[in-house]
Formats: sequence, C-alpha cells, structure tokens
Amino acid sequence: MNRGDRALLSVTMIVALAGCGREASPSDGPIDTAVPAPCPAMPRADYAWVPGGRFVMGADAHLSEEGPPREVRVAGFWMATHEVTNAEFAEFVRATGYRTLAERDPPPVPGAPPEMLVPGGAVFAAPTDGNPNWWRWVVGAEWRHPAGPETDIDGHSRDPVVQIAYDDALAYARWAGKDLPSEEQWELAASTGGADRNIPMGRDGKPRANYYQGVFPVKDLGTDGYRGRAPVACFPADGHGIHDLIGNVWEWTRSTAGKDHNIIKGGSFLCAANYCARYRPAARQFQERSLGTDHIGFRLIDTARPAPTPAPD
Repeated sequence: MNRGDRALLSVTMIVALAGCGREASPSDGPIDTAVPAPCPAMPRADYAWVPGGRFVMGADAHLSEEGPPREVRVAGFWMATHEVTNAEFAEFVRATGYRTLAERDPPPVPGAPPEMLVPGGAVFAAPTDGNPNWWRWVVGAEWRHPAGPETDIDGHSRDPVVQIAYDDALAYARWAGKDLPSEEQWELAASTGGADRNIPMGRDGKPRANYYQGVFPVKDLGTDGYRGRAPVACFPADGHGIHDLIGNVWEWTRSTAGKDHNIIKGGSFLCAANYCARYRPAARQFQERSLGTDHIGFRLIDTARPAPTPAPD
C-alpha cells in the first residue's frame, strides 16, 4: 500500500493496533500523568547472545492469528539489549540527512481528507464525549514530535524512537550494518528469555514491563511507573540480558503479512488485560508498513558477529 492509500485508510485501520477486547466508556475518566520511575544505568552490553534451537512458535496461543503451534528452528544470533532510542536515531539522521516517511509529502489522492494529504502520524488519545476515537491522524507528528508539533523529545533521548515506518527502521538497520529480527528470531528470544506467557508480572506482584494497568483506553493506573513510553532498559533484563521485549513499544520485524503489512511483536504501553493483552511472546499484530504511530519502535539484531566462544568445562 502506498502513502496515498494509507491516507484514505489510516483512521479505520489504526484502531486495530491496540488489539482486541472490551471497549471502555469515555465516562470512565481521563488518563492521568504518571510520575516516572527512576531508571538504572543503560546496559553495558549493546547486544546479547540468543542461543539457537528448536521451539514451539505460537505456544499457548490466545488469539486465532497466533496459532496453530508449530515447531521451528532458529540459528543463534545477537540481539540488541534495548530498543533504538531517540538519541541513536538522531545520530543516524545527522549522519545521513534521512527523512522519515512521516516527514514526507504523501501523493495526492482524490477524496482523501485534507489533513491526511500532509505529513503526519497516528497518535493515541483518550476518548472524550466530543471525540470517541482512540487514534487520530495528527499533522506534523513524526519522530522528533511524537504526538504532534506541540510535543518534542527534549529530555527524552533515552526513550524508544517512535513514529517510525518499516522502511525507516530498515534504513537505520542498514546504516548501522545490522538487520531487523524475523518474527521467529524475536519470538525465540522472548520465549526463551523467561517472559511470562500470560502477563508480565513478577513474583513480588510488581509489573515486569511497561504495559497498561487499568481499564483501557481511559484509565491507566500507572502501577509500573509510567502512563506512556518509558526510557529503554528501565525494567529488569530477561535471562538473555535483553530489556523491554515485552511492553513499552511494539517492535517491527522483517516478517511480512501479505503484500502491505509486516508483523510487529511485543505489545506496548497501551496493552491492557481488558483490551489487547498482546504483551506475550506468542502475540503478533499486522501493521501497515508505511504507517508510523506513537507506540511502535524497533530494535536490531547482528548476524555478522561470531557466536561467543563456549566456556570451558
């Protein structure tokens, strides 16, 4: 699908990005602003080794598109310990002059709403009595201004970069000499790293990822310390040493889903138990390649780096 087609279909399609489940009423109340939780230092290692092997993909599927379970084999690979940040993407833009799809003019399409014929992106907003839509096309929304021109990333250099279309993520990966993970690689990393198959909650009863606690889409309790994107690597690493595979922002994979969509994995800060619940390794979503949102980012893998030397017995 080209950007003109996207302009015509974006409003209806992006509603599906949040997942599936019960709709809450706008009368449930507005979203509050959480007090950010303190974050530890960034991980020392940029990449962590994920041993290869056979595993059951789609295990414990909750939704029809996640199954049937099937056994797959994946070779070992290095995966980034955190999602690509605003600071890292800014370095890429400074070095290359790259402009994301959200910053480019879409081609004119007869009948398209005027606001969708200028650069912008999809932004989540709590529904109100005056506007029940959860997702809105915001002119001027792009990676430097994730929710529109009145917002910016000052003071958020460690946040995951968003408003990134698939081609933008791929361009960054190629510049960095890396790649985007396949769905199989991503799910192997998440499922063998110790992510819970049902809900990212620790034994202490505290959230182990940035997701939506409360009644979606109108009341996020912020039990995890955030009511929006969190800086990367604020939550504990998994067994491989990788942070935020579950929650925070969805992540692009290079696996396709038909002609115009790719698979995204991991869920986001908008995934709640009453709606979406895609904060699980097996969960998947089909995302229009040309559409950026304020809850989709990406991370890299490195398949060129040699496997680690086995420790002596």
